Amino acid sequence: MKQLEFIFDFASPNAYLAYHALGPILEATGAELVITPCLLGGIFKATSNQAPMVAFGGIKGKMDYEMLEMRRFIARHKLTAFKMNPHFPLNSIHAIRGLIAAQAAGVGTPYLEAVLKGFWEDGLKMDDQAVIAEVLTQAGLDGPALMAATAEPDVKATLVANTEGAVARGVFGIPSFFVAGELYFGKDRLGQVEEALSA
Repeated sequence: MKQLEFIFDFASPNAYLAYHALGPILEATGAELVITPCLLGGIFKATSNQAPMVAFGGIKGKMDYEMLEMRRFIARHKLTAFKMNPHFPLNSIHAIRGLIAAQAAGVGTPYLEAVLKGFWEDGLKMDDQAVIAEVLTQAGLDGPALMAATAEPDVKATLVANTEGAVARGVFGIPSFFVAGELYFGKDRLGQVEEALSA
């Protein structure tokens, strides 16, 4: 079975959009999705990258076009539940450490989907551990325990290692994907990802 590795952080709205567009690709190719939690802020720092609104904010028309492309992607994939979080940008360190703890506990997928919903559908202040814990509890998970696990040294170390490892492999932003060791960046590369998985 082929694997699709997703270099992932909740902080990116495009990570939400890409994740929810992957279903048909995974179904068509039979690939296994592997989520690798990383810290987008750490990737940016290590690569001297910036968020698009910072990097391109001074270019006339650039951000307007980026938003147009986002609307087109949302319409194409029928992701109408998505909305920009009013608290954006959000520090995702607690949420992404929690995903590592959730994966270790065997509840990675329900955790990921509940937290993505909090970030990019419900507009919650998802940099607040109490808010994250409540979102998780409402999803049937042990929110307080998962948030407590974010302070564990092995969880912190895993996030650092994941982030440094992604940068070492050429990652400079999120969403990034690997198929057979090849890097694909951005939700607009999903067609290439599907081709690579189908080869």
